[in-house]
Order: sequence, then structure tokens, then C-alpha cells
Amino acid sequence: MKQVSTVLTIAGSDSSGGAGIQADIKTISAHELFATSVITSITAQNSKGVQAAFDLQPEEVEAQLKAVLEDAKPAAVKTGMLGNEELVECVARLLKRARIKNLVVDPVIKSSSRKTLLSKKGVEALKKKLLPLALLVTPNIPEAEILSSVRIFRPQDRLKAAKAICKLGVRNVLIKGGHAKNNADDFFFNGKGYEIFGGERLGKKDWHGTGCVLSAAIASGLALGLDVSSAIQNAKGLVTTGIASGVGTGEGAGCVNPMAALFQTKKRFEVIQGLSAAVEILKQNRIGILIPEVQSNIGIGLPGAQRTEDVAAIPGRIVKNGNDIFTVAPPQFGASQHVAKIVLTVMHFDPEMRAVMNIKFSDLILKFCKKLKFKIASFDRAKEPKTVKQREGSSLEWGTHKAITECGFVPDIIYDLGGQGKEEMIRVLARDIGELVEKILKIHRLVEANSAGREKDTWRVR
Repeated sequence: MKQVSTVLTIAGSDSSGGAGIQADIKTISAHELFATSVITSITAQNSKGVQAAFDLQPEEVEAQLKAVLEDAKPAAVKTGMLGNEELVECVARLLKRARIKNLVVDPVIKSSSRKTLLSKKGVEALKKKLLPLALLVTPNIPEAEILSSVRIFRPQDRLKAAKAICKLGVRNVLIKGGHAKNNADDFFFNGKGYEIFGGERLGKKDWHGTGCVLSAAIASGLALGLDVSSAIQNAKGLVTTGIASGVGTGEGAGCVNPMAALFQTKKRFEVIQGLSAAVEILKQNRIGILIPEVQSNIGIGLPGAQRTEDVAAIPGRIVKNGNDIFTVAPPQFGASQHVAKIVLTVMHFDPEMRAVMNIKFSDLILKFCKKLKFKIASFDRAKEPKTVKQREGSSLEWGTHKAITECGFVPDIIYDLGGQGKEEMIRVLARDIGELVEKILKIHRLVEANSAGREKDTWRVR
């Protein structure tokens, strides 16, 4: 039996699954650590907010915490919702006795829907009994104001507040920037100096569970041996990925997805496998007749793709020799700037449309696309602005954007008639690699049948 490090979360249960114990366990598991838990309160909540909270009795929390701590000391502990003074004092007493070193305190005082989750006496107990045991406390701006009695209006007010909180006995303070007006920059103070952890605000909506996921991720980083600053940096990356891949579970706020990074690793493998299989199918069907003079490429983006590195394509393109096609290397992420720009532009309009392949243009092929009832759009390279032409690799991004904007929807086909030094081209778009291959093969069958018919007529004439 393999012994593994554990991270203990002491927090409330969130019936919506987006925060609290549920979010903590997912976050700790995403770090390949084993999560243990102590529930302090049962909340009734959904994506719209907290409807009710029922704090457990101190003896119920004590029994859970004793059972965990008597078995094996966790590598790190995080606390979240503690509810009231009695529970704070109970948790502080047992953690002090266990001499926990890596303690991260997320001082949950109110929910995002403004429901009180820690009583006033509980706040005072947290300041006097729990914070002196903590390696790090992670308040948002309203919580930092309550803990420090300092109003935070300007960025420089955060240092004053952090110093006041450190005087309570905690060694490090991270004031989260989610409630700030501009970017979500976090302010870290270690008792001597400060550090700003920059964070771009992703969208305008609020996300459920960000504070819980961040503190659990920091505790996990500490359990893995990182210093406080590095643990914070890694945790912010996980939260950013979790927001970018956030999910909606109801009519209210979306939930951060702490498993997103783990799922992305799995999804990247699946995308490469799917793209490899697609290329083999196209090779078997000998689609060389569809490959243009400048050769071809095929690509697909990850769900939620944002960067070139999120789009897989064929290094060195797909080349033809008669009807046969060849590749010089297996699919890779970031292999083609051109393919990535098309995919990312299309996904801007419709995130579900993630796959593309360019094929040869001819009036006949375009006619067959119409016969297949594909939705078709086009752009004119002659109208391309000079500023776009001067930026390397921007033409396809501009052309794709213009074609979709002018037709008002994401089509199956985008073509252009070329320009000076540019071959005319058809781009086939699809939701996934399977649908893309199906579209390509439908076009190929019609082109091949037409070619076979012409050869037969020529033979008859002879």
C-alpha cells in the first residue's frame, strides 16, 4: 500500500458543489493529493446564492477533527467557513495541539450573495485564536477591511491593511483582488515586503468558488513543498484555468472548474489521437485531388482554446503525390500559426466550431459544396487593409473574421479567390474532427466521381 500526503480542508458543505468542502476536495485531488475533510456547517445553496446555513455543534466538529488528526498529520490544512465563535475556538485549539505548520486560513465571513457565514464573535475569535497559528490568510478586500479595520480605497491602502493583519500574528497575508475595480491583482505581504500577483479579469460575471479553490490550491502547493510565493503563483494559474473553463450549473453565477487543468491534459491526448486517426482516414481515401498547390493542413482547437498552443495541427503540412497524401510528422499543438488563427477566429464567433482544413479551390468543388447544402461564405483579398497585410500571418484571421461577420453566422465553407502571390482556397469548418473528416470525404466522393466520369467519356471518344 502506497502512503500519500494528505491535505485537510475544514469548511462548510456547499449543496451546489461550487464552493466549500466540495470545491476544496476537487482542487486538492487535481494536485494528485489525498483530501481529508471536516464539515463545520451545512449550507442550502445553489447558483443564485446561499438560502440557509446550519452550523454543526462543536462536539460534532471536534469528533471529526480529532479522528483525522489522530490518524496522521496532514501536510497542509486550509480552513474556510467556520460559522461561529465556538467552532473557531474548537478548530484553533485542536490545530494548535497538532502543531500544524502549513495552515492556510480563508476567512469566509460573508457569501458572494451577502449571507453572513461567520458571526461577529466568530470574527473576533478568528483574529485572536486562529490567525496566530496561520502561515497565510487569504481575505478578499471586504474581509481584509474587517480584519484590519482599514478601509481599502486605493492600491496603497492594501499595504496598510496587510500590516495591520500581520500584527494579529499571521505570518503572510494575501489580499485577493477579485473585488477591485480593474484587474484582479492579488497583494501579497510577508511581513517585510510585498509582491503583486497580476491577474487579468476574465469576463464581467462573478464566479462561484474562486476563494475556496485558491486557498485549497495554495495549501496543496505547500503540501507539495513549494514556498508560499510559489504556491500562490501556481494557485492563481489553476484558478485562471478554472475560470476560463468555468461551468454553468443553473440560472445564477457560474462555477470555477478546479479540475480543468487535469481535464485539459486528458483532452489534449484525445485531440492528438483523434487528429492522428483523421489523417490516416484521409490517407486511406487518397484525397490528393483536393490538396492545393501550396499543400494543406488540418487542425482542431481544444474546448475553450485561447492561444496558438491550444490548437493542434500537422507540422510541415499535408503534401500530395498524385492521389496519395503524406505527412512528415505526427500532429502537435502549436504546429501551425495559420491554422490556429483560423480556428481561434472561428471559435470567437462559435466556441463549438473547433476544426478546419484547407482544400483546393475550383468552381466545380464550390459547386459540389453547394450541392451538399453546405453553408458558404467568402472574403475578397483585394479588400484586405494594408495594416493587416503588413502584419505577418494576419490575413487569414482578417479574412475569416470578415467572411463570418458579413454572412452573420459561422458557415461550413469559407473561400477566397486569391490575390497577388496568393492561391485561391477553400476552408472547411466543423464542430469536431469527426464531422470535419465526414465533410471532406463527401466533397472528395463527388470530385472523384466526376473525375472518373470524365475519364470514361474521354475513353469512349477515343
